Amino acid sequence: MFLLGLTGSIGMGKSTTAAMFADAGCAVWDADAAVHRLYSAGGAAVPLIADAFPSAIVDGAVSRTVLKEIIGADPAALKKIEQIVHPLVAQDRAAFIKASDAEIIVLDIPLLFEGGGEKRVDAVACVIVDDATQRARVIQRGTMTPEQFETIKAKQMPAEEKAARAEYVIRTDTVEGARRRVQDVIADIKEKQRHA
Repeated sequence: MFLLGLTGSIGMGKSTTAAMFADAGCAVWDADAAVHRLYSAGGAAVPLIADAFPSAIVDGAVSRTVLKEIIGADPAALKKIEQIVHPLVAQDRAAFIKASDAEIIVLDIPLLFEGGGEKRVDAVACVIVDDATQRARVIQRGTMTPEQFETIKAKQMPAEEKAARAEYVIRTDTVEGARRRVQDVIADIKEKQRHA
């Protein structure tokens, strides 16, 4: 079993690339989806967040909107939320890995390097695209303003630094190019596995 960390900044095409790995037969665990599960009604994070921040629970689930407001009013709240959520995400990831029999497991983690996650995987693949394409993709989604995009981007490690630290770089300028590169990465990993 080979653990491949998949990372990349906002708007780089990481979700599309993760789907390509899944289409090629890899098991894909998505950190953001895990958080959504934990925050949903019945999710493991709900009672813990309810104890710390009762106002963040709306209709039996954690409201990300309310959490953002809480963090905006008190930046120290973020640390408290992370102390609750990070161990639950780690448990979710461990359970996924244990249950999988795939040869290659892709862990889709946006803040992989920022959280030191590269130490827990066998290699890292970083998706990357030029700044103008990144900005255009994010703004086209219509979910955030250019200012919000710049704020998020400022919190993330620069894309070039992520790419320099990764074993594999996947450019997502074109879907075809990205798909070819995903196939190359899988072939390279399988080749290395054979000679391990």
